[in-house]
Amino acid sequence: MMLLKPFQYWKHRLTRKGPIRLAMTLLVRNEIDIIEDNIRFHAAQGVDCFAVMDNGSTDGTRECLQRLQSEFDLHVIDQPDQNYQQALWMTQLAEYARTQLKADLVISNDADEFWLAAEGTRLKDHLNANDSVVTLKRRNMVLTEDALQDGYHFSQARYAVKNPILYSSDTQINDTAVSMLLVKISPKTIVNPHGLIRLKGGNHWAKHGWRWINARDAAGITVYHYPIRSYSQFEANIINRQRLLKETNARMGDHYRRWVKLYEAGALKEEFGKFVLSQHDVETTCRIGVTELCTTIGNSLELSLNKP
Repeated sequence: MMLLKPFQYWKHRLTRKGPIRLAMTLLVRNEIDIIEDNIRFHAAQGVDCFAVMDNGSTDGTRECLQRLQSEFDLHVIDQPDQNYQQALWMTQLAEYARTQLKADLVISNDADEFWLAAEGTRLKDHLNANDSVVTLKRRNMVLTEDALQDGYHFSQARYAVKNPILYSSDTQINDTAVSMLLVKISPKTIVNPHGLIRLKGGNHWAKHGWRWINARDAAGITVYHYPIRSYSQFEANIINRQRLLKETNARMGDHYRRWVKLYEAGALKEEFGKFVLSQHDVETTCRIGVTELCTTIGNSLELSLNKP
C-alpha cells in the first residue's frame, strides 16, 4: 500500500481541476471555550471545509459543532475510544478529507491554533495544489495580567514569543520559574492527502510519498498558539491528562506528567502563576527580544469574530 502513495499523488496532480480545495481537520475534546472561534476564524481565512473528530466531549463542544454544521461545510466524526491515538486519528482525518471532502490540501489543526496569512492575503495565496508537505512556524501567545480579569477573551492577548528561550538537553527546565510558554515549540504542517503516509507527533511532521521533492517551508503563513487561556481551561486540560494517564497508555510530554502531579498535590494554581507575565516581565522580555508586541493576530480575530 505504501508503494502506491507516490502514484496516488501523481494521479491527483494530473487529473485535478479548478481552484485549491482546502480542508481543515481537528481532533477535539472539551474545547467549548475556543472551538467556535476556531471554525469561524479559519472559514474567514479561506478554509473550504472542516472534518472534526470529537473524542467524547462532555462540555457542550459536540453540540456546538452540530449547530455550526448549519453554517459551514463541517463534518463531525465521533470517536468514543479513550486510548488517545492522536497521530493515527489525525491521519485518518486527513484520509477522510481526501476521500469525502475531495480536498487538495489539509491543515491538521488543534483547537488552540490559529493560522494567519500575511496581511492582505488569504491562506490559499501561499499554497500550491502540487505541494506535498508545507512546514510553517508556530508562535506561542503569552499571558499577561490582563488574563486575570473577569471577561478576558484569549483574542485580547497582544504579546507573542519572538525568540524562544533555548535550553540544553540536560537542563531541567521543569524545576525553574521560567514560563513554559517562552520555550521553543515545534512547527506545524499542511499536507497533501494524496500520497500521505502518516502524520507524526502532534501533527508537527508528516511522512509523504513525495516529500523528498515537493516539500517546502512557507513564510507567508504563521500559526499562533494559545495553549493556556485561563486557569479554568488549564485545570480542565490537566484533569483530562490525569484521566488519560490513569486509563490509557497515551503518550504525552513530560511537562504534562509534571502538571498532573502538581494538580494532585494542590499546586496547579501556583504553576499557572508562572505563565502570567507582569508588566515588568513584559518590558524585560521585549527589551531582550524574547517577546514582542503582536497585534496582527488579535486584530484579525476581533474582525472575524466581531469581538469589541
